[in-house]
Amino acid sequence: MEYFTGKKVLVTGGSSGLGRVIAETFARARARVALVGLEESDTLAAAESIKASGGEALGLVGDVTNEEDTLRLAREAAQRFGGIDILVNAAGRTHRGWILETPSDEILSLFKLNLLGTVQMTRAAIPYLLESASSHVVNIGSLAAKSASRWVGAYPISKFPVAAFSQQLRLEMRDKGLHVLLVCPGPVKRDQPRLYPLKHAEGIPESALMPGGGVKVGKIDPVALAEKILLYCRKRKPELVIPGKARLLFAIEQLFPRLGDWIVLKKT
Repeated sequence: MEYFTGKKVLVTGGSSGLGRVIAETFARARARVALVGLEESDTLAAAESIKASGGEALGLVGDVTNEEDTLRLAREAAQRFGGIDILVNAAGRTHRGWILETPSDEILSLFKLNLLGTVQMTRAAIPYLLESASSHVVNIGSLAAKSASRWVGAYPISKFPVAAFSQQLRLEMRDKGLHVLLVCPGPVKRDQPRLYPLKHAEGIPESALMPGGGVKVGKIDPVALAEKILLYCRKRKPELVIPGKARLLFAIEQLFPRLGDWIVLKKT
């Protein structure tokens, strides 16, 4: 896509999983990509892989739950590329277990990464994004940002606020030209093991350990998802939900909570 040629993109969680695929997809579209990861070896390896394929990439090591790190990461990316046009908040972690048995420190840890990391990184990048003629913030949520489920512990309560943050940011930044896209995918296919193992998953069904917590929907191809994210950025759409039919469930849950619960129980 010519639209992304030369665009400066900062992707958190870019060293593995969906974040890495998104970074690679922007690079193939001839964008200049700075990817952020917590593990130095994985982060630099991801950047080198993009460069070996002919793309331009910069690996940055940092912790998005640390506000000073987010300020540094945004500054280093902007200094290297001459600004930031697109921020993708893909850093995050899933969870499994019973919500009432999830330790408080684990709930806080998920909130810090899935929500606070997204807010802090956005705040750090905003001065550079607003200098761009066409800027975007992409927040990776989940179907769990719209609908809770069984056996996924504190994950939904750390993702629901990401949807609220995205809407509020969209409303506040509307007159400043910043496009905000919330991405809510179902379970995404994985070729590699999780970078961080699941915690406190004892006593739940084996199927719930799979991507999506055992939800009965097809697994999403991460490359196809990443390409759709780029398309939605170019069209400046506010929200991407995959599978799209999940929107019907969200509406049912708002209008008829008992029926919504029945559907969720049947599908997990």
